[in-house]
Amino acid sequence: MIPRPPAFPTLGYVQRLYDFLRSHPTGVDVFWAVALLGMSLLWISSGAPMTGAPLGYGAVAVLFSLVVALRRRAPEKMLLLTVALGLAQLACDVPPFLANFAMLVIIFTVAAHDGPRWASRLALAGGLSAATLSQLRWPLEGNNSVPVQVFFTVIMTVPFALAWVLGDSLRTRRAYFAQLEERAARLEQEREAQAKVAVAAERARIARELHDVVAHNVSVMVVQADGAAYVMDSSPETAKQALETIAGTGRQALAEMRRLLGILRTGEHQEAGEYVPQPDVEQIAELVEQVRGAGLTVDLTVEGTPRDLPTGVGLTAYRIVQEALTNTRKHGGPDAGARVRLVYFDDGLGLLVEDDGRGAPQEMYEDGGADGRGHGMIGMRERVGMVGGTLDAGPRPGGGFRVSALLPLKPAP
Repeated sequence: MIPRPPAFPTLGYVQRLYDFLRSHPTGVDVFWAVALLGMSLLWISSGAPMTGAPLGYGAVAVLFSLVVALRRRAPEKMLLLTVALGLAQLACDVPPFLANFAMLVIIFTVAAHDGPRWASRLALAGGLSAATLSQLRWPLEGNNSVPVQVFFTVIMTVPFALAWVLGDSLRTRRAYFAQLEERAARLEQEREAQAKVAVAAERARIARELHDVVAHNVSVMVVQADGAAYVMDSSPETAKQALETIAGTGRQALAEMRRLLGILRTGEHQEAGEYVPQPDVEQIAELVEQVRGAGLTVDLTVEGTPRDLPTGVGLTAYRIVQEALTNTRKHGGPDAGARVRLVYFDDGLGLLVEDDGRGAPQEMYEDGGADGRGHGMIGMRERVGMVGGTLDAGPRPGGGFRVSALLPLKPAP
């Protein structure tokens, strides 16, 4: 068995140290400021060549150390302090020394900071002109050649330019990642909004299906129950047939309701069995036979060449005919008859359901009615609108009620 190599606890210590340094940026800046001040004072006390008094060098070193310590807490103010110190050095004849490294630090900090753009431009201009002004104020000793002076000036300008470029690149990269995070958050919100809209649409669809199932089957059951009660004594056999029709209609309604409710609950199909396919145009003939069995005279006419239709169009056509015949039974009155006409066009399906009864009240088909009724008509209009079709419903000129719809066979744009 090969022994597992020992873990490296040093990596954990390094990660903890890195996290500590990131969480205490001001402390890190103060540490480097103290280090810069200490090295600058050592340079001054070592007796390095100086043109001015050591006190002036010491004051400049302290102020530049302050710039490093507060560079992230107040970058714009520290930049202005750096510019003032540079001009003071030029005026007081204090040549650049180790403490001037703080200029590179503050240029990088201002360029990387998401602050006003004038500060970044000032840092760039100051960095590009610092070496030139220094060379003009303190030219190289022992060599007054112009090409040498220019070359030395260019070489000394490069670090300042690199410091600004690195800082600005860091700022741009940070802004890019912030934009990506914002876009991801916005997309997540949009997905949540779309999910809510989809849930609402699905609930509305299920509500329409439940209304169609309950309204149609319960109305059939009520009509059959009334008929059975009427002929119970005079014709028991007819009453028995009516009760069988009620039982069959009730089972059909329960099966469709289980199918719809199974969509809302996980595992419902295991209790209710396999889902029943959604009805379509082919089941309209069975629907008409069922309505005839309930006592309503219905004529069915099919024109054109029947063919396969999109699922949404077939279901919409079936529900429109179902709702229209249900309304005929509910509002047509006694001895009402209905006619169903299906017309297959090249690019659409036409539906016409009309009866010769007394018709429905006006509020049943205009805006749902002031009394809150008329949900079946609203459901029909919503179904037709979903497939991009048109619906016209209202009283017939000679009496009765008429529902006319045109369903396109292609999805609406």
